[in-house]
Amino acid sequence: MAIAARLCAARALRPPSGLPGIWLIQIRDTHQRASLLSFWDLIPMRAEPVRKKKIDTKKDQAAKDRLKKRLRKLEKANQELIPIEDFITPLKFLDKSRQRPPVELSFEESERRALLLKKWSRYKQQEHEAERNAITSMLKAQQEALQELKLESSELYTEAIKRDSSLFPFEREGPHYTPPISNYQPPEGRYNDTTQVYVQHEFKK
Repeated sequence: MAIAARLCAARALRPPSGLPGIWLIQIRDTHQRASLLSFWDLIPMRAEPVRKKKIDTKKDQAAKDRLKKRLRKLEKANQELIPIEDFITPLKFLDKSRQRPPVELSFEESERRALLLKKWSRYKQQEHEAERNAITSMLKAQQEALQELKLESSELYTEAIKRDSSLFPFEREGPHYTPPISNYQPPEGRYNDTTQVYVQHEFKK
């Protein structure tokens, strides 16, 4: 193979006249056109063929058997349950000494709060009745308008009683407990990550 490559390179270096003994050698190499003499560096002169590794069938079968046995053990073993810390009350909060004593109110303060609660209940009842009366009057007016429209034109009445698909889904925001603060930038703050990491232990070989 090396002799054939040398003959091909020699033919390529001959001048167009074909006269023997005259060789055209490229002196300067550029990044656009490499010299033909650098072709010899690419030819593997004494490359050794790749040898195939011998596979021991017994060792391969034993490794597969160990893997199958390990998988069977993992399937039989019960998985470790991860506790949900949100549903577990810490013991330090169950201490009775941490309970806040009830505040004893005076007779005047208790009467004032009771009267205030009664006034608030009366106000909410009046608000509910006014809202219910307003809805009832609007529904009654709507039914009267539909009956008049039906007498005028049945086509318009049919279009009026069709269901509006744009009403659902209905989305509404609020009311809020406190009014929003304009141009409020919440602080990032610092915190310590105390999240526990649970690792599933595997069986040893």
